[in-house]
Amino acid sequence: MGDRPKPKAIPPYMRFLLGGSSGMMATCIVQPMDLIKTRMQLMGPAGKDMTALIMGREVINTNGFTGLYAGLSAALFRQATYTTGRLGCFNYITDLYTAAYGTPNFGAKLLTGITAGAIGAVVGNPAEVALIRMTADGRLPPEQRRNYTNVFNALGRMVSEEGAGTLMRGVSATVSRAAVVNGAQLGTYAQAREMLLPSLGDGIFLHFSSSMISGFVTTAASQPLDMIKTRLQNAAKGGGQAGLVGTFFDVVKKEGVFGLWNGFLPTYLKIGPHTVFTFIFLEQITALYLSI
Repeated sequence: MGDRPKPKAIPPYMRFLLGGSSGMMATCIVQPMDLIKTRMQLMGPAGKDMTALIMGREVINTNGFTGLYAGLSAALFRQATYTTGRLGCFNYITDLYTAAYGTPNFGAKLLTGITAGAIGAVVGNPAEVALIRMTADGRLPPEQRRNYTNVFNALGRMVSEEGAGTLMRGVSATVSRAAVVNGAQLGTYAQAREMLLPSLGDGIFLHFSSSMISGFVTTAASQPLDMIKTRLQNAAKGGGQAGLVGTFFDVVKKEGVFGLWNGFLPTYLKIGPHTVFTFIFLEQITALYLSI
């Protein structure tokens, strides 16, 4: 009897490509929620009674259905930079830890996730700034719009018109948010999966349920930092000088403590489904790669 053929190995670089591609595909589905969230976060006190449904309808009435996908190129570029950077750092740090101390425990995984998320956030910050500005543009009067045509046009104009430092605007909030998001996602997803596994069994529904529970906790924990990041990165030249702490107190003073959670629902409806769709797409394109 002949030996069974060995499973096809997936090279490390291909894992990056498959992971990044699945994340970008998922982004194409949840992008409208990200745009609605950004618009709501930038409304200030005037958006006190605004809901995600009303904002979505307003965007469609003003800019058409395609208006919900404004800034998609920046969202995809963010996936290609932030997600790849985070994944690469996580794998690299994990390999170093394993070589020195053996298989990492939960605490080590948590710390590695937070560290990798923070590093990835620095790499992806320019795309974050472009994304915030492109999704926010449609809410402004025509004469005040930046009218970036795509993410590379946005990045080039930011450097030429406002200086290279603009690419790192709000980076402290971006890094802080990424650390909170990665820590919260890792901890709550693992716990939810463990609790639900006996009753749901292993499969897509378990992944979906765990992702939605994790997404709720992650959104609640990270939304204030996401709000501050959005305000800082959308500021025009010369704006955003208050920094993370100053912007925090400015929002609380003018909009109340709960103003920090403005845009909670669309953020939640982005984070949970994005994880689910990323998993589904990753499974499919990995199977396709292995079949070639």
